[in-house]
Amino acid sequence: MGNSKLGKFILLGALLGGAVALLDRSTRNSVMGTSKKAANEISFYAKNPETLKQKLVEQKDKFQAAYEQLSGDVSYIKEQVEELKALTPQVKELVTDTKETFVDSKEEYETILKESPSTTS
Repeated sequence: MGNSKLGKFILLGALLGGAVALLDRSTRNSVMGTSKKAANEISFYAKNPETLKQKLVEQKDKFQAAYEQLSGDVSYIKEQVEELKALTPQVKELVTDTKETFVDSKEEYETILKESPSTTS
């Protein structure tokens, strides 16, 4: 029972809000213009259903093409991510090997530098 009152009051509030908004001349003109345009379009498409059907088919084709493009892009990105996942261990191993090489080289250079002054003296 409380729900029916809530629904009635919401509807009443919407109607009162609409009525108050229509007190403004520019709002009234805008609503009238939009309503006339919508009525004209409905009338036109009621008389020419093939035109409406053609427009709907065109829109469907556009959305389908956009969907196919998006699917292709998502597929490409997935492939790239999988490839990156496969390459990551290889790159990690390469970086580790390079680091070890530099550490070993550093130790060798330190050894050479320590020995060099004693051999020249």
